[in-house]
Amino acid sequence: MSEGSGSVTIQDVPSHPQSFEGEKCAVADQSQPHSSQLPQDSSIYDGGNHAWWTIVGAWIGSFQLFMQYIPGFFIGRAFDAGYFHYMIALGTILQITSMFMLSLARQHQYYEVFLAQAVGMGLGQSLLFLPSLTVIGHHFKRRRALSTGIAVSGASFGGIIWPILLNEFSQRTSFANAIRATAALCGVMLLASNFLMKTKPIACGSQRPNIRVICQDSAFLVSVASAFCINLGLFFPYFYLQLYAVNRKISNNLAFYSLAILNAGSALGRLLPNFFADKFGTYNLLLPCLFISSGLAFTMFAISDFPGVIVFGLLFGFWSGSYISLIPSLLAQLCNHAKEQGTRMGIAFSIVGISMLVGTPIEGSLLKSDAGHFAWSRSIIFCGTMIFCGAIGMAISRTLFVRQGRAGSRGHYV
Repeated sequence: MSEGSGSVTIQDVPSHPQSFEGEKCAVADQSQPHSSQLPQDSSIYDGGNHAWWTIVGAWIGSFQLFMQYIPGFFIGRAFDAGYFHYMIALGTILQITSMFMLSLARQHQYYEVFLAQAVGMGLGQSLLFLPSLTVIGHHFKRRRALSTGIAVSGASFGGIIWPILLNEFSQRTSFANAIRATAALCGVMLLASNFLMKTKPIACGSQRPNIRVICQDSAFLVSVASAFCINLGLFFPYFYLQLYAVNRKISNNLAFYSLAILNAGSALGRLLPNFFADKFGTYNLLLPCLFISSGLAFTMFAISDFPGVIVFGLLFGFWSGSYISLIPSLLAQLCNHAKEQGTRMGIAFSIVGISMLVGTPIEGSLLKSDAGHFAWSRSIIFCGTMIFCGAIGMAISRTLFVRQGRAGSRGHYV
């Protein structure tokens, strides 16, 4: 499953028959002491078919995010050309179809899972995500950051609900039926969004996006490069906090909720700072959020019990969620006119998509040590350092934006 599921492991997949249909997912007995569930270092084999297939399986989530972002340039251009509703409709069909196809994937048929989840769902989400964010700029300017934050917060609330819902459902029925129920519910919500979202007509004589001008905008280029660095490290806790908690001898049933805790903090972070960003400036709110996120990343070293997981999850989720919700508003602010919003956001998303593909595997490879245990320090340092470098880059981008005289009457409230 994608990054939010967190409940289906290699051991959960039925070995017979050759389909997920009719089988219940095996779930570890959470009443047993955790120490009996963890393998000792001496029982960990360095390699082997199961080990390498685990790596390949973990790559599905990263490739799905890559597919969600990498077509951004073409989707942004299509948005500016007026194909918004066509993309939303096509994305809805592709997303739901791929989810149902995932429920039909057979045991040991990796390519079926890869095509359905990584490719199909990734492309479907790309047709839904970027246009849905960009269209907000057609309706809001003075309250653009807040409106964007409200829209983006839906992902965090989904990150709270879906892992718990899917975990409970998969224990009561088959994995296939759990996925089908999820697909049906998503279909209802996506169908509603097709009727609710509207574009605002732009005058026929409005200026068309100029790629050369956009690529010569130093403030825009530096902000995109900074976002690339940030995304290399930002999602490390989202992917690995649960494993880190288990490695610190926190029980499985408690560690499972670490992702929901992160998303709960992120939901608040995507709302509150955006409310103030419309008044005090997007850059001015984004920079402290990034520097605080960088500092919090290093505090993972201090986690030793479940209360520590709760505190870290809520705080890091809040400040990192603020960045996630503020960056679309920042990209819209960097536009010279409304007609180039899709193109600018598409360029940014395509570049950032590369970091989404390689960031998590890099952090995973840094975890491996010759001693046979997890080298958490290297991944944590990489995470915090990348966010810090990105924060410095965003500060430079803000300086360039102000020096270009584009702040207007807002002065330093940008």
